[in-house]
Amino acid sequence: MTPLTAHPSPRFGGDTALPGDKSISHRALILAALASGTSRISGLLASDDVAATEAAVAALGARVERDTDGVVHVTGAEWRSPSGPIDCGNSGTSARLLIGAAAGFEGLAATFIGDASLSRRPMNRIVDPLRRMGARIEGGETLPLELVGARLGGIEHESPVASAQVKSAILLAGLRTEAPVRVIEPRPSRDHSEIMLAQFGVEGAVEEVEGGIAIALGARRDLVATDIAVPGDPSSAAFVWAAAAMIPDASVTTRGVLVNGTRTGFLEKLEAMGARVRLDHHYLCSGEPVADVTVAHERLEPVQVGPDEVPAVIDELPMLACVAAMAEGESCLEGIGELRVKESDRVGAVAAGLTANGVTTFATEDSLRILGRGEVPGGRMVSTRHDHRIAMAFLTLGLAARRAITVDDADPIATSFPEFAEVMRGLGGGIAAP
Repeated sequence: MTPLTAHPSPRFGGDTALPGDKSISHRALILAALASGTSRISGLLASDDVAATEAAVAALGARVERDTDGVVHVTGAEWRSPSGPIDCGNSGTSARLLIGAAAGFEGLAATFIGDASLSRRPMNRIVDPLRRMGARIEGGETLPLELVGARLGGIEHESPVASAQVKSAILLAGLRTEAPVRVIEPRPSRDHSEIMLAQFGVEGAVEEVEGGIAIALGARRDLVATDIAVPGDPSSAAFVWAAAAMIPDASVTTRGVLVNGTRTGFLEKLEAMGARVRLDHHYLCSGEPVADVTVAHERLEPVQVGPDEVPAVIDELPMLACVAAMAEGESCLEGIGELRVKESDRVGAVAAGLTANGVTTFATEDSLRILGRGEVPGGRMVSTRHDHRIAMAFLTLGLAARRAITVDDADPIATSFPEFAEVMRGLGGGIAAP
């Protein structure tokens, strides 16, 4: 465990670029590994989570090479049984998407494992629909799971929650059958899989239906290699934007960040709270909308998040809760029970961290109320519970608090944003060893 301390940083601001989007990086590797030919991926995120996916597709038969410019070349293959277990580390995206993608390769046998945290996270939400398609998966509701590839059939799956990982696992499995494959969600989840499948030549359709939105695979399901450029990650940028919103006189511009409508919820909430937000230089990058995003400080108002809004801010909710602590008045985040089965119980971790640093909070099973006073006293240690987003959220809050905030373990940050401390320091953030 490596503790790290964030000190109040009144001179925060500037321009910066962010590492590649984690969600898109996972999908680029998996789809390229399934495609015929060699794909070039630029801007791939260099993190522990993405490294787990890269190692997995190589073990399953794809060839992965890097050139001197950091571009990753992936040559697809007919997936085969790996020589050992597929270790997904701490990455739920790796586990769920890889199991879905591998399920339709007849004769393939693989065991999927993860670290202690991932091994507590629910997998039945993908295992159940995959079994309905004919997949042979042995194990309980968590990792480890043993998969034996099988001839798959179609499915129409009505998901009780909007989940990009569940949807993606089913669509990836559906690439190995000619039968109809359709997923219905109560509200839109991240659509990176749909966008990237189209980039690789796969046909699909999205339509509004009674009770939600339906995503279906079309007749053409063969993937053809292509070039993918990965834009900057808005979930990583959220920490930079939050610091700019909380620190008086701060202003930060992040270059080339993904602004897909399913990922801009955090920005929209910052703007609703009073922060100044501006988007410039819009363009498309491998089918995804990208822009330069500027966030500047203003006096913050409380924030309200309802259940329908949660999918658009799911990864950023710990940081949003910390920003709410800097507002004056009561903020309420509702319908956030999904956070209790992430890398940690994020509702409990956020409530404990804020309370320790002088912020009054009330947590229920699926909600969090935060009584902001316009400032956070700080000065205390926060347990990250081995969760990268808890670590980064409280270090970011420490830059704006009255006194420094220390996290007990910064090591998990490497799973998604290894350059976090370096980027923050480059903008004037006082992050250092305690």
